[in-house]
Formats: sequence, structure tokens, C-alpha cells
Amino acid sequence: MMEKTYSHTRLLKIVLPALAAGLAAAMPVAAAPLTGDVRVAVDKFLQAQTAGLPGKVSIRVEAPGSGSLPPCDALEPFLPRGAAAWGRVSVGLRCHSEQKPWTRFVLAHVAVEGRYFVALQNIDTGKPLGAGDFAARNGDLTALPRSVVTDPSELEGVVAANRIASGAPLRREMVRGVAVIQQGQTVKVVAAGPGYSVSTEARAMTSAGAGAIVRAKTLDGRLVSGVADEEGQIRLAQ
Repeated sequence: MMEKTYSHTRLLKIVLPALAAGLAAAMPVAAAPLTGDVRVAVDKFLQAQTAGLPGKVSIRVEAPGSGSLPPCDALEPFLPRGAAAWGRVSVGLRCHSEQKPWTRFVLAHVAVEGRYFVALQNIDTGKPLGAGDFAARNGDLTALPRSVVTDPSELEGVVAANRIASGAPLRREMVRGVAVIQQGQTVKVVAAGPGYSVSTEARAMTSAGAGAIVRAKTLDGRLVSGVADEEGQIRLAQ
């Protein structure tokens, strides 16, 4: 019995320190605070990057991702290649000090409170969208797909490209323009200018909505390209 107690105690003396060390390594290390100058520089940089976004922008600058930042008199914020000031983002900082230049990164979060649109009911593929099919909501746009619709004019004269579930945020790839010209359809091709207007018939090679470029083949075999108008004709560029 004494031998078992001794072994158990000895085991605890071995295991507990190792367990404590493991927990300490797993716990997040408190990040060094940013100086006021660094926060101001990053905040101004992100404000410039987000100018013109559709909503109210709020910026939260967090801690450096790699320890405390050395002092610097010439600090240049930048975004890594391919990154955007949207949601959680890592902002680069370059110090152009002659003695010891360095590059570090700080973490920031850019939220954009704005209006977007959701489906009020299930919308079947090919169904034209009307005012009763969607409604505006407000929220953080950075938590939604980048293609979410924020301008109601983008939902005018469109049909569902695929089935849209009720409550789903509407994205640009979910809708397409109403086709005024169908592939294979015989259409009128018009060329007009000051003092003249000529037309011929052709067979459309693609479907197209109003304002889209469409190609067609005339009855004598020539390929032409023009803009589909609201009347379903092809207008050739002058």
C-alpha cells in the first residue's frame, strides 16, 4: 500500500509541472499595446481605403501580430497583395528608418454597417423579381458575401438565375437581366447615323438582355456584333 502511494505521489510530481507548462503555452500571450501614433496612422490609412463604401464604416485597430513595435519616425501603412480593407484584415507597417528599417503587421477589423436585400419568399428559377419579392435589411456587410446587392436598382428588370430561398441575402450572381433576344431568334439589325438608317435580318448567336453585347449572323453569312435594345433589336456601333 505504501509503495502504491509513493508511486502515485511521484507520478503527480512529474505530470503536474508538465501539464502546467502545456497550459501556459496554450494560453494566449497578452499583446503589447499600440502607441497612439501607430493607431492614428493605421486608422487614417483604413479610412482612406474604405472611402466610398456603401455604408457606415467603423474601424477597430487591434494588437500587432508579432510582438511590440519598435519606435519609428517614418511609418508607412500598407495592405498585403490581394488583401482588402474588409472584415478582419492584417495591415502592414513599414518603417523607413535609416538606422534599422523594419516591417511588421497589426490586426484590424473593418465593419461596414449598411443596407442589403433579402428574399421575402422562395423565388423559382426564371421568375422576374418584383417589389414584393425582396426587402431591405441592415447589418454588417463584411459578414456577408462581397456580391450582396446593396442598390435596389440592381434588382430592376431581372429574373432569378436559380432558385432563391426565402430569407437569403440576394447576391448579384443569383439574378440576371431579362433576355430581350433569345439565342437562335431572327432579329432586326439596325445601323443608323445622321441622315440614314438601314436594317437587315440576322440570327442571334447568343441570348442577351437590354444593353448587352450580342453577336448575330446575317442571312448572307456575315457576323455582326451590336447592342441589344429594349425592343429586341441589335443596334450596330457607328
